[in-house]
Amino acid sequence: MKAFILAAGEGTRLRPLTYTIPKPMFPIANKPVMEYTLELLKKYGIDEVIINLHYQGNLIRNYFHDGRKWGIKIIYSEEKKLLGTAGGVKKIINFFKSPFLVMSGDGLTDINLSELINFHQKKGSIATMVLKKIDTHFEYGVTLTDKNGKIRKFIEKPSWSEVFSNTANTGIYIFQPEVFANVPKNTFYDFGHNLWPLLLRKREKIYAYETDSYWCDIGNLYEYRRAQSDVLQEKIKVKIPGEEIKKNVWIDTGTEIHPSARMNPPAIIGRNCRIGKNVTIGEFTVIGNNCVIHQGAKIKNSTLWDNVEVERNVELNNCIIANNAQVKENISVFDGSVINIRG
Repeated sequence: MKAFILAAGEGTRLRPLTYTIPKPMFPIANKPVMEYTLELLKKYGIDEVIINLHYQGNLIRNYFHDGRKWGIKIIYSEEKKLLGTAGGVKKIINFFKSPFLVMSGDGLTDINLSELINFHQKKGSIATMVLKKIDTHFEYGVTLTDKNGKIRKFIEKPSWSEVFSNTANTGIYIFQPEVFANVPKNTFYDFGHNLWPLLLRKREKIYAYETDSYWCDIGNLYEYRRAQSDVLQEKIKVKIPGEEIKKNVWIDTGTEIHPSARMNPPAIIGRNCRIGKNVTIGEFTVIGNNCVIHQGAKIKNSTLWDNVEVERNVELNNCIIANNAQVKENISVFDGSVINIRG
């Protein structure tokens, strides 16, 4: 089976961070979130992938190249103008001669893909949607199925008055290629707003697979922070870069930590960092690669991306500090602040 990864969106709900990098490159435990998707695909024997690109696609291409590092062959589909989720697949549908998987470049999951594929085949489905029960607000499509899993009703991103189910559309699908005969060429066309409702109206054989596995869509800052926290708490089993020097504290290669610095789990520090005298790295902190944390700084419940410098006696709590930022000495930053430097 082959896979298509959606990576073309502009990520407007994650501004200002997406001014500098696209959503699939957002670091989770110091790896781009899409890297975990590639690792998952490889784990289940899926080693041919198409990734669609539009917004800052060069950053994605320059990181993942041809996929050889992950044992995967990657082909890129450039979209000069956005074609939508289904329209992006339609553009390269000739690449798929048999059932194929669709996943989001900004989703984090450890779903068992073998079980999903078996479900699709057993049902004889032409299109299978993965669902997940959620307790949070509904920024996702909601789906109602019968006792056999056949989809009976679907609304993309409903208002509260329209909510009839707590099972969310995860954006993970398996399609038969012939489904895309329904999608117009060179036209913006969306899975949730267009294709799934059309298949439902045509009474096609479409099913939903409900997963108990971990899933998070980092479509906004709240969900991004949640995904980072969930990895630190090992709610999802992923490979975290570096060595676990003590329970839930990971340090990557080339990093130097002053003996007086304190590390409170869970926390992650990336490659080639310098952690100074009397620094406190508090719980739920992720520090990226090549960061410098000067004497007396206190960091808690925060994410620092790469090449960040935190000067003396700075206090950070519940912050996101983007690539290449410098936080001046003797200041405090709290309460969900985001610091970004536009290139």
